[in-house]
Amino acid sequence: MILRKYMSLLGIGSARIDLILPKESYFPGETIHGYFLIKGGTIEQLIKKIDCDLVMTDDGKEQVINTVTVLTSKIIQSEESDQIVFTVKLPNSIPLTSENRSFRFKTRLTFHEGVESRDQDIIQIIPEYSS
Repeated sequence: MILRKYMSLLGIGSARIDLILPKESYFPGETIHGYFLIKGGTIEQLIKKIDCDLVMTDDGKEQVINTVTVLTSKIIQSEESDQIVFTVKLPNSIPLTSENRSFRFKTRLTFHEGVESRDQDIIQIIPEYSS
């Protein structure tokens, strides 16, 4: 048991996070509804917070457009799965995806002890077409 605890502190067998989104393309001003899927590792761990940054890469330069932070003191049990709601509204003025411009959510799950779990999800910003 002690060996598993120390291994999870190093990131081996620790809990993992995955941002689940319903689609890959969004338009400026749209509200994105999804959820964080947290899967427990080999031992229980105390979750401290979840940070999710919407990052724009434009000609190789990164810029954080928006950040969602969830503070918690939740314990994720060994092999347990849990979901936490994720909602973010895109700015109306956000530029569109292009050949030199891309967008992604960078998610970090921080524990009271141990190595962070990270996830990345690419999205596209497209023009809204009216019917």
